[in-house]
Amino acid sequence: MEEEDEQNPQQRSYWSRWSKHDFFPEPTFQNLSSYKDALSHTPSRLKDRLLHRSSDSFELLQLPKQSENRMKRCLTWWDLVWLGFGSVVGSGIFVITGQATRDAGPSIVLSYAISGFSALLSVLCYTEFAVEIPVAGGSFSYLRIELGDFVAFIAAGNILLEALVGSAGLGRSWSSYFASMIRTDDTDFLRIRVKSLPNGFNLLDPIAVVVLLVANSIAMSGTRRTSVLNWIASIASAFIIVFIIIVGFVRGNTANLTPFFPFGAEGCFKAAAIVFWSYTGFDMVANMAEEAKKPSRDIPVGLIGSMSLITVVYCLMALVLSMMQKYTEIDEDAAYSVAFEAIGMDWAKYLVSICALKGMTTSLLVGSMGQARYTTQIARAHMIPPWFALVHPKTGTPIYATVMVTLVSAVVALFTSLDVLSSVFSFSTLCIFMFVAIALLVRRYYVKDATPRNDLVKFLICLFVIIGSSIGVTVLWNADKRGWIWYVVFGVIWLLGTLWMAFLPKHRVPKVWGVPLVPWFPALSIGINVFLIGSLGYVAFLRFFICTAVMVAYYLLVGVHATYDVAHHIEQESKTEEGNESAS
Repeated sequence: MEEEDEQNPQQRSYWSRWSKHDFFPEPTFQNLSSYKDALSHTPSRLKDRLLHRSSDSFELLQLPKQSENRMKRCLTWWDLVWLGFGSVVGSGIFVITGQATRDAGPSIVLSYAISGFSALLSVLCYTEFAVEIPVAGGSFSYLRIELGDFVAFIAAGNILLEALVGSAGLGRSWSSYFASMIRTDDTDFLRIRVKSLPNGFNLLDPIAVVVLLVANSIAMSGTRRTSVLNWIASIASAFIIVFIIIVGFVRGNTANLTPFFPFGAEGCFKAAAIVFWSYTGFDMVANMAEEAKKPSRDIPVGLIGSMSLITVVYCLMALVLSMMQKYTEIDEDAAYSVAFEAIGMDWAKYLVSICALKGMTTSLLVGSMGQARYTTQIARAHMIPPWFALVHPKTGTPIYATVMVTLVSAVVALFTSLDVLSSVFSFSTLCIFMFVAIALLVRRYYVKDATPRNDLVKFLICLFVIIGSSIGVTVLWNADKRGWIWYVVFGVIWLLGTLWMAFLPKHRVPKVWGVPLVPWFPALSIGINVFLIGSLGYVAFLRFFICTAVMVAYYLLVGVHATYDVAHHIEQESKTEEGNESAS
């Protein structure tokens, strides 16, 4: 009976998949003897995986079969624009702006513009990939195709880490903001303090858990339903933001904008690194590509349109805040609420709080959708058990993947404080953005069996120069070296490396939509992301490398064997099909 079920998986109920074969169907894990044999071949299998690159057709046509049921193509450009708006415009603009303005003064407007430009560069890279490879895996699939299986796995681990930590962080933020509406003097009063646990993990947050469970339950119910709920809520939020901007211009005082650069360019760039986190979340929209009705049109409009709109909104909101209050008087924790009180509009602070809570809620909704789809594609590749790749036949959503992300993030949110979560989240996000920019350059300049070896060597030298000079500038900045000579030297090296790459022949041209000014825009994206990674501090690096070490251990014990078995099984099936066709 079990063999019959395995041969006819479509006839089995979605909720009856609990056998060992559902979680570990690969030959390596059939019994202890086969697993020991696989472990003895780890070096050769690792070499195979390190050299292996996936293909567009494999990611688009073969892997989705692992889900048994297709996700429903039900999203238009309108849905994607508001999914982008809902995923990005959360608590960041309301919380971070006050803190960053103390570093930049009124030039916080330029800080948001700089960060918006950086985010837009990453958006352009994501858009080209999403149009060419409209699958649920997003950056995981892009890296698997261009940088290989192992790099994709490290990215996959960070993607899952980002998903879990990001959801948990939003849940904790929601709880803090809700508590501040009740008691402004203590945002932790709804949490339960456990003295026996270490600092950073000793404030239990049941409210965050409830919020995560509700948001993810809605996301599981159906993509279209969640999208409609998101854009209705986002449009309501947009009206509140327009109100804030109009009141700020009417009641604000332009005299507060002087001096515009109280802390010079250094303060402006420092604030840009801080407010960048207000732009994160757009990558979740790229994960919805498999459900877009017309990816070639909907994805560019949705991603680029939403990020351009968000950048303008953020700059205007930063400007009106600087006009309503002198930068020295802006409150770091509740900037807009206090600013409205300062101009005699106490009641407006409740609108700000509602808008912030709504933003965090829609960020959770869109985030849970995107995170589950990341997980689905990773499971399709068998880097985690393929059980998580199964799509429910009625809802058209990956319920198992969503449940996994929900439960783990709820546990993390229950115990872990925001400061611990934020540094881990930031490092993972920026690394993935940097890898995607590198992958785009590889996609344009290197095509297997088509690019001459000489061209490949030149390209790799240019790429090394771009990354190395970016690291050089970052090291100088973090070492407090402010002399202009070495910055000019590394800047010229970066410029020459990019210019040389620009003269190399491109071996792939986008079929539908492509990033303009390649290699300049991707090279800029690499440089900015490296710079922002360098600003995170020692603790963030330590946590990142510890998490990566755990991922590598898992890959050597499980991931490399599962993906090796799947790749060679599919390869054997293809040869058999070709043989049958030749015989017939």
